[in-house]
Amino acid sequence: MKILVLNCGSSSLKYKFFDMLTNAELARGQADRIGLPDAAFRHEYKHNKTFIDNKPVKNHHEAVHALLNFLLNKENDIITEIETINGVGHRVVHGGDSFHASVVVNQSARELLENTKILAPLHNPPNLMGIDICTSLMPSVPQVAVFDTAFHHSMPAYAYTYAIPYKYYEQDHVRKYGFHGISHQYAALRAAEILEEKLENLRIITCHLGAGSSLCAVCGGKSRDTSMGFTPLSGIVMSTRCGDIDPSIVSFIAEKEKISVSEVMNILNRQSGVLGISGVSPDFRDLEKETRMGNERAHLALMIYAYSAARGIASLVPAISGLDALVFTAGIGEHSSAMRERICEFLSWMDIVLDKKMNATLDIEGLISSNESKVKIIVIPTNEEIMIARETCALLKNNAH
Repeated sequence: MKILVLNCGSSSLKYKFFDMLTNAELARGQADRIGLPDAAFRHEYKHNKTFIDNKPVKNHHEAVHALLNFLLNKENDIITEIETINGVGHRVVHGGDSFHASVVVNQSARELLENTKILAPLHNPPNLMGIDICTSLMPSVPQVAVFDTAFHHSMPAYAYTYAIPYKYYEQDHVRKYGFHGISHQYAALRAAEILEEKLENLRIITCHLGAGSSLCAVCGGKSRDTSMGFTPLSGIVMSTRCGDIDPSIVSFIAEKEKISVSEVMNILNRQSGVLGISGVSPDFRDLEKETRMGNERAHLALMIYAYSAARGIASLVPAISGLDALVFTAGIGEHSSAMRERICEFLSWMDIVLDKKMNATLDIEGLISSNESKVKIIVIPTNEEIMIARETCALLKNNAH
């Protein structure tokens, strides 16, 4: 079974194409700055071949069309006809209360999906646009929605219910949903493989640390609590998002600046986090560089992020009654040894102890905890696409029976 995995952003499109029979990645690619004159589509295939398509990509429809043309190009020797694609798996950030698991997108499912746009206005509209474009260009190929929120539907009510009037949950489904579920699930599965333990026997906290950052407490292979909430704005500090703050700050800023609530929310989503603190950049590599040059606000931003992550990790331990493994994944979690060290230093009281040499020299994946650490510390590159492909494959096989 050959599965195309698509992730549509507001001005980008990422894809991977898998042969699920052999678990081989046949092609991958990314189109950035869609709609701008310098938009380009980069494809990688056959392990070491690269093709950069500099033709203008005006919109996502043209991007998907260019992707299919690349896959079907006889010279590339990937596929010969559209029907070779058995299904398309789409990452959808928010499934709301309607979707607790992946779903084949028929007309009724697509109508329900429309109601989720308001829950993740930055993410869901382009996610759903990708589904619609693929449906129009590949009408005979099943489209599958795989949700970032689905993994967290195993949380108990005491973990996902907010202490506001209960009618807002009953009527409007206001509750903690959690995000990055696909990544957290993959990281937990891979951690069990590395530790050579059964996943159901492990208590794991997975740390998806990137531009958007979230933590997840996993016990018995299931999410028991997570840091993000009703939207991806809450939780730990992020690149441009504020994370958890006193809700009264919203009305305070609105009244002081004489701006609307939506304008305040834009500040909290796009101008806050380490960018807002440092005044320099949302990119942690820039902040590390500025810190080495003596920029105190850049250093403060990094310390606030590390403390926020450490505090979040410690707060999740009661959800799983202990901790066997701490996993770092996503861009910062995988590549910033300095940030991993800062976070673990805040957690040393929990007998979480890094091997500093292993942490600094780790290439891609592996253990970085010292022998004296009571908690295993692991770095795992996230692979959301293979999880989406597996979900899509399993769902289509079940529907075929």
